[in-house]
Amino acid sequence: MLLLMMAVLASCNSGSFKIEGNLPNLEGKAVRVLFKADSCIVDEPIEADNKGGFTFKGESSQPVLVSLLNYRGEVLTMLVAVNGDHIKVSGDASKAMGIKISGSNLNEEWQLFRKEHTSFYTDPNPSRLNAAIEKYVREHPADMLSTVLLMADYTDFSDRDKVEKMLMSIEEQARPESLTAPFTNLFGQDKHTSLPRLMTLKLTKNGSRFDEIKLTGHQTLINLWAQPQNDRSPIINAITAMTEARDGAIQVLDVLMESDTLRWHQAIANDPKSWSHYWAPGGPLEQGIQLLGITSAPWYAVADSTGLIVYSGPSLDAAIKKIK
Repeated sequence: MLLLMMAVLASCNSGSFKIEGNLPNLEGKAVRVLFKADSCIVDEPIEADNKGGFTFKGESSQPVLVSLLNYRGEVLTMLVAVNGDHIKVSGDASKAMGIKISGSNLNEEWQLFRKEHTSFYTDPNPSRLNAAIEKYVREHPADMLSTVLLMADYTDFSDRDKVEKMLMSIEEQARPESLTAPFTNLFGQDKHTSLPRLMTLKLTKNGSRFDEIKLTGHQTLINLWAQPQNDRSPIINAITAMTEARDGAIQVLDVLMESDTLRWHQAIANDPKSWSHYWAPGGPLEQGIQLLGITSAPWYAVADSTGLIVYSGPSLDAAIKKIK
């Protein structure tokens, strides 16, 4: 599996778009750059200098969403990049909405939308922001910003038909597959090719930095989800009952699959203390996670004691049955 991942990452080239940062709050610390390029996932730490300056060069022939994360794995901001862009990122990284992005019309339009709706972005209740994005999509079907807002800032994917209808209402030239591909799994069919063997997963653990999770020596249930997950109690109760019946011999990994962690801690507050909570900012495209063939959220995977994935699918009942 590691050799496969290395081969995929080795197919990446660099040098066709440029991101220059000036974030004084991050002086001397790493900035993590994460995006899906033409043929691979790029996940690269860049050391900031003693004034918070950094430069990243990457390549993508189509527009892609790029996440910039701090050394703790928290999202600083997102932007869109494509070959030929020279994008500048500056401002106060310690403040919500404190980062300014310039250098491309699309990013500046996105910046303006965020500025005009600052209170919506900082409101713990996402309903006003979702409504504003729905309105923008309806009124601007020929604008690529409609696709960007829907893919990056919209949060209510509970009604997949509704979201798919909104996405398809955007004109084809304004919704390139490179922007929609990471999320079209939400509308896809439940299918995947072969199941991998995962000896370890490297994810960001709640309250700390990267953690290398061992998937061998015991059975593991991986619960992968995206917000909003309004009522977690049925999932919690079903998994808890299963683990108690197995005398706690099952390792449970709870994994958030999205870049926005604003409501993450609220959502997991009542989870059992025995659960380990992780964050996959690359979502279904995160290294290792991408091999599970995820086509919807929530999604469940079961690994046996050798790390072989014996189930990967949307049914919790099927996952628990496989464990039993």
